[in-house]
Amino acid sequence: MESIELTPRDWLAIERTKLANERTFLAYFRTFIVFLGSGITILKLEFLTELKTFGLLLSIISPIILLIGIIRLISVKKKIRSHYDVKVFNE
Repeated sequence: MESIELTPRDWLAIERTKLANERTFLAYFRTFIVFLGSGITILKLEFLTELKTFGLLLSIISPIILLIGIIRLISVKKKIRSHYDVKVFNE
């Protein structure tokens, strides 16, 4: 594979794409934290006993959301790298 000459505009577009990917992962992470915290809170508070099933459901779904976010982060990062020569990236 031959090297690609990139203009500063191209470099900035790549960086924006990488940052957008990281922001998306952080959104998944925030959702994970909120679901986990809400689930644990519902399970621990005595006056919310009728919502125990919902709290358990939130606690079970939260790691799944985190896993989806991690998988998406890695797959999009690989896809971004596959479009450009390895020499192009300075990571």
